[in-house]
Parts: sequence; structure tokens; C-alpha cells
Amino acid sequence: MTDVRPRRRVLVLAHTGRADAREVARACVRSLTGHDIAVRLLSDEAADLGLGQSDGLVETTSPHDVPGEGCELVLVIGGDGSILRAAELTRETTTPLLGVNLGHVGFLAEAEQDDIESTIRAIVERRYTAEDRLTLDVRVLLGKDVLFSTFALNEASVEKAARERMLEVVVEVDGRPLSRWGCDGVVCATPTGSTAYNFSAGGPVVWPEVEALLMVPLSAHALFARPMVVAPSSVLAIEVLSTTDEPGVLWCDGRRTVALPTGARIEIRRGAHPVRLVRLHEAPFTDRLVAKFDLPVEGWRGAAERRRREGGDADA
Repeated sequence: MTDVRPRRRVLVLAHTGRADAREVARACVRSLTGHDIAVRLLSDEAADLGLGQSDGLVETTSPHDVPGEGCELVLVIGGDGSILRAAELTRETTTPLLGVNLGHVGFLAEAEQDDIESTIRAIVERRYTAEDRLTLDVRVLLGKDVLFSTFALNEASVEKAARERMLEVVVEVDGRPLSRWGCDGVVCATPTGSTAYNFSAGGPVVWPEVEALLMVPLSAHALFARPMVVAPSSVLAIEVLSTTDEPGVLWCDGRRTVALPTGARIEIRRGAHPVRLVRLHEAPFTDRLVAKFDLPVEGWRGAAERRRREGGDADA
């Protein structure tokens, strides 16, 4: 009987400007196709890797198409920036992202470069899960006109455009004014992005399973200028006041940007579509924090003390 099962397919995205990423990407493609899993590549990345449709199970596509359509997952080779790019390219699908970290901290990545063999085995054997991460939907309005709309996985930041000037803004939560700030900007982040720009700006680290929106002022000249955590159903708004001498700029995930004229209103709410991240391990987020930030935990006696007490209780 003929096997009519649909062929498995993985989209591979790589930071092909780096030699180590090209090397890892070629190894992943060879391994996946060796297990009869089709690999889809962006045309320009396939050219950088010296691969194409003549290479057996390799197929190419354009970023202007829907690259993740029909793929069971996206294997992203690079740092967190590469994963943010992958989220942008595959937003129209629910295809989960599996990151192999070649960067520095790599909070979004699940695997390291040394784990390639075990990572490929997990894909082949389908030993992975996917978790939804909250996103942001972002709109820029001027009067009734929508000037720009996009999304963010980590954060949307409103910032001053000129270094020597301050940005004058008034912030709003759920349709009510909260405070006016002269500041360098305002960061609105997701729990996923709490370890990114939000963290550098002094905002709180929020566990990814917590559903919330974060707002952090940047160098605000005000008595009330503390990081805030609000409900996931809240709507945040930042208005660039007409008294501002210079326009501002909006950045989303450090990738998409638009100039903000005076009088612009930026609305930020929970995204309609989450981003799905692949998980290979069930390690607690606490362990990820310790590993990624190399946090000192020497002297912790929690596990040993618990075992000692349990042993003592048993002896009693």
C-alpha cells in the first residue's frame, strides 16, 4: 500500500551574515532532510548557504509569501533578534518558533549551539511542546487617522528623536489620564519582553505565564514615575504633546519604527494573536534566569534542607 501521509516540513531561518550560523544551518538542513523532513528556506538565505531546490528535500520561498504556512515549526538559528524577525515573518500563521541561540543572552531561544544533535532528535521524534506568548497590538493615530499599526512580542517603546531634547507625553490607562512626563521615552512591554528593554530600563521581571502589560518611563522628570504592571485587558495610551519641540519615534521589538509627529497618540493593547515558542525542556523560569544572567546562588540550601527535614520527619 502506498504511504499517503503528508510530508513533514520545517522552515529554517538563519542569520546568514554570520559564518557560525551558516555552518549550523547547513548541518541542520542535512540532518533534517536525512530524516525525510522537507526543509523550507528563504530564497536569499538558501543562496547564502549554497542550497536550493536541486538539493533533494529543500524548497525555497519568499518573505513576501507566507513562509511558515504548512510547516510544523520554524527552526531559528541566531540570537533573540533572529527570533523576533522570525515572529515577524510567520505572524500570519500559528507555526511555533524553536530558537538555537548563537547570540549572548538569548532569552527567547530554547537550545544552544552545542545542543544541535539533541535538538534535531527532538524535532524528528516530536518531543517538544509549544506555549503561547502574549503579544502587543500597536496603533499610531493623529486625530482620527491611523498612521501606522503593527505588533510586538517584546515591547513597543516611544522615544525622543533628538538626544538633546526631552519628550513631553501624557500617559493613559483604560481611558483615564494617569500622569504627564517630560522624559526620554516610555517602554510598554509583555512578560516575554520583561527581560529585554524593560529590564534595562529598571522594569520588573515578570514570569512568562503571567498575563499582564508593563509600562516603564525612561528617565522621567516627575514625582510619580514608577514601573507599572496592569491587567492584560487594559489599554495603554501615550500622547505626544504639542508642546514638544521635537517629534518622537516609535520602535517595536527594535525592528519596526515610525516617526511620531507632535499630537500623535499611541495605543497599545493585548495582541489578538499570540506567538508560539517551542519548549524542549520543562525547566522552571527561575532556572532560566539564573543560567542566562549567571546569577549567584551559592549558599542556597533549599533542596538539601528540605531533604534533611523530610528525613527527620521520617525518622520521627
